Amino acid sequence: MKSHRQELWFETPTRRAFINITNQIRQAVTDSGVQEGLALCNAMHITASVFINDDEPGLHADFERWLERLAPEKPHNQYAHNGYEDNGDAHLKRQIMGREVVVAITNGQLDLGPWERIFYGEFDGHRRKRVLIKIIGE
Repeated sequence: MKSHRQELWFETPTRRAFINITNQIRQAVTDSGVQEGLALCNAMHITASVFINDDEPGLHADFERWLERLAPEKPHNQYAHNGYEDNGDAHLKRQIMGREVVVAITNGQLDLGPWERIFYGEFDGHRRKRVLIKIIGE
């Protein structure tokens, strides 16, 4: 069985962002040489996420509004976590959007649905963060 590990690094200029990383994951699959297997992609930081959905700007704006209603950033003092930091909301947003995705690899390609894309979700930006890609298979 083959195994391939790769990291993607991000430092967003905004506190929150959604970045389509599908092509980077596709390239990692190609680089791995795996034809049949699985690709795991996970955020290595507790205020970031990796998730699958449609790459549509209106939907991303809906995510932003929905997440902000569920876990508003301000006032910062509403979160017990915010004694030393101001990112309690980012931890909650990550829990909602999830830590990782696993995608099947078939014939050397990500086996995604027609509109599915893989995204990095940032909820506490302005810091360098990474995503792990782990590919296993034959």
